[in-house]
Amino acid sequence: METSPISVSGKPPRSLAAKIFDVLSGFGLATILLLLLGLLTWFATLEQVEHGLYPTLNKYFHWKAFFLIPEIKGRMVPLPLPGGYWVGVVLLVNLTLGGVIRIRKGWKHAGNLISHLGIIFMLVAGGVAHHFSERGNMAVSEGESSNTAEDYFEYVVEAAEIKDAAPHSIHVIRGKHLDDLSAGNNRLFRLPDFPFDLEIGGYLKNAVPVALTERAPDAGQLKADGYYLMERPSEINAEANTAGCYARIVRRDGGKSDPFILAGASFHPFSVKDGDRVFTVDMRKRLWPMPFTVKLDEFTAAFHPGTMKPSKFISKITRIENGGQAAFTIQMNEPMRYEGLTFFQASYGPPGTGPGQRMYSVFEIVRNPADHWPEYSLYVVTFGMLVTFLTRLGSYLASNSRSKRHV
Repeated sequence: METSPISVSGKPPRSLAAKIFDVLSGFGLATILLLLLGLLTWFATLEQVEHGLYPTLNKYFHWKAFFLIPEIKGRMVPLPLPGGYWVGVVLLVNLTLGGVIRIRKGWKHAGNLISHLGIIFMLVAGGVAHHFSERGNMAVSEGESSNTAEDYFEYVVEAAEIKDAAPHSIHVIRGKHLDDLSAGNNRLFRLPDFPFDLEIGGYLKNAVPVALTERAPDAGQLKADGYYLMERPSEINAEANTAGCYARIVRRDGGKSDPFILAGASFHPFSVKDGDRVFTVDMRKRLWPMPFTVKLDEFTAAFHPGTMKPSKFISKITRIENGGQAAFTIQMNEPMRYEGLTFFQASYGPPGTGPGQRMYSVFEIVRNPADHWPEYSLYVVTFGMLVTFLTRLGSYLASNSRSKRHV
């Protein structure tokens, strides 16, 4: 007869799955993860001074960053750390297993359960914002209107047919379909209602067209019409990067044109003629339309005495939608939230403009489906803590009352 193994304590040994569950749901793991998040935040705060906010966030908290080496004042810190995104994922698992599944159930522990659910909601909000939020800007001069925002970072390729001096049948090739097309990689993009398709390759995140007569290529770059794309180091301020790539026209009979350059640093699009039809192909930052129009009625910048440094920006706007109008004031720390969009007062221009001169206002526009989720999660956590306090207070008063009756 076979017998099952018995441990010294008389209890059957725990399975491997149970041991893994104990580790993932344990308080010790939660403590380590919270310490790592604090350390990552501290290093990121120090590093962003020299490298800028966006590159630092990508290095420390992007989902593609599994491990990283901190850097302070240009010197590497010999301390490999896990990426903040994945620390948050493991913390989410830990809170779900330990704070929801494993936690003691019953009305006495209801407050703890609610608080843990609130923290889990906050972590989920961060993940949704990381993957699905969009950021752009809109510059509007006084008395003028705009209904289009420009993405901060994403470059796209736009192909359009020109009719009556205006673009029609616009095709937009998003940046996510371009950024893996490094040297030697090409991809064909179909343009069904055009007499040609586009073949694109040689994508560079930050590049500028350079004439062969100005500087000779140093790495065998592809040449196009007397120019080539010279790669530049990524800017500390990622908004200043200007992407570039090479493209060819692929006609319906299979014939290909000579390569030409598309670059964010170019001032004019590439033109294509097919009989009487005229087409343009251009690379630019992605434009996304707003569901309403913003008219800047008045912009005010208050300056510190004796300086050109503004102390605050105030934009009085009119929001125009479906024939209706609504007045609103946007200023520092007081954004406008409407239709899932948030308009922040970001800056002004032109640079060096002083009091009394005509200015334009620059709004930062954020589309974040989880915009209010962190606020809601704080309400849930606070409610859970209140329930815990009242439960403990009620238990204390009840036990104290029983003790007095016993005496």
